[in-house]
Amino acid sequence: MQAPINKTIPKVIENEVLKALSFYPELRETRIDFVFKRNIKRSVMQAQPKIGTMFGTKRGYNINISALFRLTTSAIPIHQIPPDIMVGWIGHELGHVMDYEKRDVIGMMRFGIGYLFSTKYIQQAERVADTYAVNHGLGSYIVKTKRFILNHASLSEKYKSKIARLYLSPDDIMEQVRKLEAAQLNAQKKEGQE
Repeated sequence: MQAPINKTIPKVIENEVLKALSFYPELRETRIDFVFKRNIKRSVMQAQPKIGTMFGTKRGYNINISALFRLTTSAIPIHQIPPDIMVGWIGHELGHVMDYEKRDVIGMMRFGIGYLFSTKYIQQAERVADTYAVNHGLGSYIVKTKRFILNHASLSEKYKSKIARLYLSPDDIMEQVRKLEAAQLNAQKKEGQE
């Protein structure tokens, strides 16, 4: 694994972040700061462009991470979540960064407005991030993360319901993985015939 360029990573999650980043070579030089926050409303992690870089040629991003993983009756430090789950979660957020990188300033403004005011838009944006992660080889991590959330006895039903409603299901992700693998196999067969 190559050393990250333009990244700020808390030591306690460094291994998981580096693993997730290894699936996104296109982001090697992109400025990304992984930042622990005390409280992220209705979320565990969120990828956001740095406003000051929106109009420049090189955008920077924050991936905000809740310092505590809140359960119904308690909370644990986020870095105590199983490593594969963290890799999946971070991989999903990096999928958002990939999506943002494809948008110009007007596209990012539309994205922000859509995300604030439209549940359908949120659903589409979250599915795009999952799709980027799957297409970059993180499918098994994303499935583990979804199952961890949806099957966790101590997470609130409200949060689980939100995840089920807005994000791809584990079955949807597995179907994407199957399609991706079939396409790769077909491409290999074609190359072998030439």
